[in-house]
Amino acid sequence: MKSADCDILVVPGYTNSGPDHWQSRWQERLSTARRVDQASWDHPEPDAWRDAVIAAVQAASRPVVLVAHSLGVIACVQAAPYLPQGAVAGAFLVALPDIERPDTPAVLRRFAPIPREPLPFTSVLVASRTDPYTAYDRAGAFAADWGAELVDAGESGHLNGESGHGPWPEGLMRFAGFLRTL
Repeated sequence: MKSADCDILVVPGYTNSGPDHWQSRWQERLSTARRVDQASWDHPEPDAWRDAVIAAVQAASRPVVLVAHSLGVIACVQAAPYLPQGAVAGAFLVALPDIERPDTPAVLRRFAPIPREPLPFTSVLVASRTDPYTAYDRAGAFAADWGAELVDAGESGHLNGESGHGPWPEGLMRFAGFLRTL
């Protein structure tokens, strides 16, 4: 699949993705990409975030490819059972936060538990071995449960601007390769 053949839905995490974040840069670069907006980026509500993903998928006119980061991954996984069958061609999931950890802020723990059911679409989970929010082995366990391919991003932190992944060209190449498999 080519990016011109699908609706790319960018699903940011907690506090949104700023202008230097790779998601924002990709959204500007990919003509069929649009952001799934949330009512509140700073005070996320699990049902509202899930429902925003569902509504965006339902509004799409072509097959959907989800590009989610951090808490956006959780919103997508929670939305998966409610999405129209066949509407999502694939999901590129990056930096899953382990919101089940005891040290997770209360505002994010409300999204727990993280679903363990297989996803009804092709997916990859890109995980870093040094992500401060998720141990790599936990990310691997979730990927296995979801039927997602686990992509080892090495020692890359949370794969965001703070970890030096503003443009993230390696990620964009990996995303292009993912699209070709759909």
